[in-house]
Amino acid sequence: MPHIDYYFVTVSPWAYLAGDRLEAMAGRHGATVSYKPVDLGKVFAATGGLALKDRSQARQDYRLQELARAQAKTGLPLNIHPAHFPTNPAPSSYAIIAAQKEGGEVGRLVQAIMRSCWADEKNIAEDEVIRACLEEAGFDPSLADSGLLTGATVYEENTEAAIREGVFGSPFYVVDSGQKFWGQDRLEDLEAHLAGRL
Repeated sequence: MPHIDYYFVTVSPWAYLAGDRLEAMAGRHGATVSYKPVDLGKVFAATGGLALKDRSQARQDYRLQELARAQAKTGLPLNIHPAHFPTNPAPSSYAIIAAQKEGGEVGRLVQAIMRSCWADEKNIAEDEVIRACLEEAGFDPSLADSGLLTGATVYEENTEAAIREGVFGSPFYVVDSGQKFWGQDRLEDLEAHLAGRL
């Protein structure tokens, strides 16, 4: 049974635009998924990436065009300039870590959190937004208040693991075969790999 470590940041529009495709393909191929939210700033610092605000204007302009094209292809609602971006991804990441420990449909929670930021104009650093996402995904909303110390520890461990694994962006998928896939636009390649075609 293949296993996928899914590294991402909850404020990534590219991870949001992946929708539920990872979960669907994992189901088709009997793969398991570990959700690993990371501190992308630390990942960038270790791997040569730049925060959005530090990129050249040409790169920032191109990103907006790519987002518009990706949104059109996926059909997912997307506000390219959401009201609450950037915001602190740590609280929502801790909730995902707590939910994964509890067991359940973590993918639904991840998607609810990202949709809140990129489509619903909500601040995913706020407790009430996180609680609503937990409830929507079938988890106890009190997970937003519990396990903060554990969440912070695992968040840091995920970040260190990402750097060791050669992760440098979000979303990033690492299969236990050793194959790595960066970006929601590589999900077809990931599925071809799971099917034995790549």
